[in-house]
Amino acid sequence: MAETPLREQVAIVTGASQGIGRAIALRLASLGARLVLVARNKAALAEAAAAIAAAGGPSAHVIACDLRGPEAMPAVVKAALAMSGRIDILVNNAGVGWFGQPLHQTSEEIWNSTLATNLSAVYYAMRAAAPAMIERRAGHIINIASLAGHNPVPGAAAYAASKWGLHGLSISAAEELRAFGIRVSLVCPGSVDTDLSPELVGGKDRGRMLTPDDIAHAVAMLVTQSPQSFISEVLIRPTLKP
Repeated sequence: MAETPLREQVAIVTGASQGIGRAIALRLASLGARLVLVARNKAALAEAAAAIAAAGGPSAHVIACDLRGPEAMPAVVKAALAMSGRIDILVNNAGVGWFGQPLHQTSEEIWNSTLATNLSAVYYAMRAAAPAMIERRAGHIINIASLAGHNPVPGAAAYAASKWGLHGLSISAAEELRAFGIRVSLVCPGSVDTDLSPELVGGKDRGRMLTPDDIAHAVAMLVTQSPQSFISEVLIRPTLKP
């Protein structure tokens, strides 16, 4: 494989300020992609962009915004297209979760925020980016889901519902877009050692959990696969149960 197989390509990564999103952004930059980093924390995004530059990657564009409304992603897409007239990769990673409360004790605020961030924001992003990809008849859309989209998660029904919904959204859109050469893929991690983890996994052994780099590795595999192949879903589990 060439050292920079994504050279000249443009990638948008949401939730890129920390954890999984930051790791994905660094990995794509190491493969030559030009990054548009999106999250709410501008200072953390700037640090991620500096880390890319320090590693010798292309300069990254930073956009701090709230993705839960319909107006944010069209502006992000416009900025990405201004870089070189193309969008090759969209990674929808931004997500939230509240854990430990049964559904009947879950507030409307938590329910609405979870669905808005984990599901509606992905819809807005895909709707905004797809036309540019359709025009070029190429592109990767990778949605970071969760094994919670396959398994029951007591105490996190809102989170599970958002990830089950993301699964349905992704596989349906994949069928709509594959005729245009656009591959929509799901990455579904198990327990990942991030800032979200203490709320999610309780007393599990963090040393046995997946790392953000494990998820970034899977994303890199998806965006460098040969044109005739289409990996629709990747399920990632720790080798040893935490």
